Amino acid sequence: MDPKLSQPYVDKDEHRTVPDRDNKVSVDVRYVHGGFKDTNSKFSFYFPEKYQGRFFEFTYPTVSVEDAQPQNVVFAALNNAYVVSTNNDGGLPGAGELGGYRTDAASAKFSRVVAAQVYADSSRPRGYIYGPSGGAYQTIGAMENTDGVWDGGVPIVPGTPNSIPSNMTSELLALRVLRDQLPRIADAMEPGGSGDPYAGLNADQRAALREVTRLGFPLRGWWDCAGLDGGAFFQVGGGVRAVDATYADDFWSKPGYAGSDPSVRAARVQADATVSAVVGSPASGLTLAQVPAGDLTYADLIVTSGAAAGKTLSILSAKGNDVTFVRGSDNAVTAEIRPGDHVRLDNSWTVALEYYPRYQLPSPDMYGWNQYRDASGKPLYPQRPTLAGTIFTKATAGSISTGKFHGKMIILGSVLDAEAYGWSADWYRERVQADRGSKTSDNYRIWYMDNAGHTGPPTTASLDHLVSYGGELNQALLDLDAWVTDGTPPPASTDYHIDADTQVQLARTATQRHGIQPLVTLNVTKLGDKGITPAVTANAAQGQQVTLTAHAQAPSGVGKITKVEWDFDSTGNFSETSKVDKPAGDLTVTTTHTFTKPGTYFAVTRVTAQRNGDQNTPYTLIQNLARVRIVVK
Repeated sequence: MDPKLSQPYVDKDEHRTVPDRDNKVSVDVRYVHGGFKDTNSKFSFYFPEKYQGRFFEFTYPTVSVEDAQPQNVVFAALNNAYVVSTNNDGGLPGAGELGGYRTDAASAKFSRVVAAQVYADSSRPRGYIYGPSGGAYQTIGAMENTDGVWDGGVPIVPGTPNSIPSNMTSELLALRVLRDQLPRIADAMEPGGSGDPYAGLNADQRAALREVTRLGFPLRGWWDCAGLDGGAFFQVGGGVRAVDATYADDFWSKPGYAGSDPSVRAARVQADATVSAVVGSPASGLTLAQVPAGDLTYADLIVTSGAAAGKTLSILSAKGNDVTFVRGSDNAVTAEIRPGDHVRLDNSWTVALEYYPRYQLPSPDMYGWNQYRDASGKPLYPQRPTLAGTIFTKATAGSISTGKFHGKMIILGSVLDAEAYGWSADWYRERVQADRGSKTSDNYRIWYMDNAGHTGPPTTASLDHLVSYGGELNQALLDLDAWVTDGTPPPASTDYHIDADTQVQLARTATQRHGIQPLVTLNVTKLGDKGITPAVTANAAQGQQVTLTAHAQAPSGVGKITKVEWDFDSTGNFSETSKVDKPAGDLTVTTTHTFTKPGTYFAVTRVTAQRNGDQNTPYTLIQNLARVRIVVK
């Protein structure tokens, strides 16, 4: 029993209808709410009428409310499981020692007491915890630091213990140094592209691209170069200053740091400006009389006169003479700023942090950082007195992961993860392998999804590059329970390797790849061509019909193709569907399309597989996609 979470209470017990509006499904549940005396820890339980002795528990470290996401409740209820949801004792950054996994664990344990009363069933419910990103840290921490609370877990897109803030800051480095080249780099990695993202880069640009690639940023991930912004950098940048307060001064003044490089010094902006106008109420930004040249993304705006003198705000972007603050800026500070006030713009900390991974070397098993070591393994650069990543990870998860977990685990990684980086899941696999050896597969699986990112596709346009891992998560939870309940082993781990540039490379065929994602290929030929090998790129005349052939195959025994969709102009709107009369594990579909206007098009096919070939369920849908380039003249 957790000594600080030993006195649970219930203050609500009522019936509710919970809707999943996206999928137009709702469920009726018995809702029980409460918490733990003398703490800020609270929970919500959702009990469906039909029940098969199990519960699912989602976790994420910044969640500060205990009510669950509706789609999580509906999925669980439709699969006869109840839901446990907590507020992580208020969530980061305010949560203390109870926010990592302890509130989750105490709530899960108490839920069994309540479930026994709700269902008049004293048998122990099986429990499964899951979460993405920071929730993956929590899931792993929960499974490593408790025994008998959960029977299994699904960490999704985890980072390594040193990923924060290095992954975010390295992305900012690439965005600054390569900004004008990123569209060309993205095109090189597209179907029909050159395949050489380094072509045409100068020495500094090549070095920056190689550095961030070897840390793990996926080369194909630059398709979203216009939308990338360092991920959650603005949420953790201040934390770095707190734990390593002298870093920026050392970076710009001491030998061995990149701050002595002329090209880096040229990127530093330190300039004074005058406020012409305050934008928004509360203020979301300022119009300045003059804005210096240079990259001001996440730069400091220090107020040097007026009522707000001495206060600092963070700039999200600068355009013309307008600067926009990062969301969540202190309204009390912005309210004090007036036209005529003086400010100082300074990006010293941001530029310095872009190179932070060089001075934050973890143990060599986190191999993305080994590019910063010489042949004997010694650091090439000065090292900071503390590893910020381990501090942030421990605050999130309650501990640093070791690979020694209790229960069973299916870990989900994404090949196009531009935030946690795909190899991080492999790092944890190595820790598990070191602990369990030949018995690893008895309790552990790792599934990678191609064309999936750190989150679900954030915009309609991104649907042409990314698929959701939500259906994979649904299936993993059900497979995990079958594994625990009757020993049915889940599908085999994905077959992959990590190449010399720290990129995740999946096996080329569905038979070799394993996991549960279907593999899809797409080829194009002009209608009527004879003897031409189908290809991933083709030229066509305006008004000429082209033929597109998709071949989809699910790994043996893990699902059937239920849907094939088409987007011919790369907008993310899959407006046409090829009818699938009989779902099958191996399916080839051909369609034709006429492009009426000149231009370069990326036609996309998206396929969906489901374990039992169910074409009606909104859940457990596993997707993949493929693209081809068509140049119309």
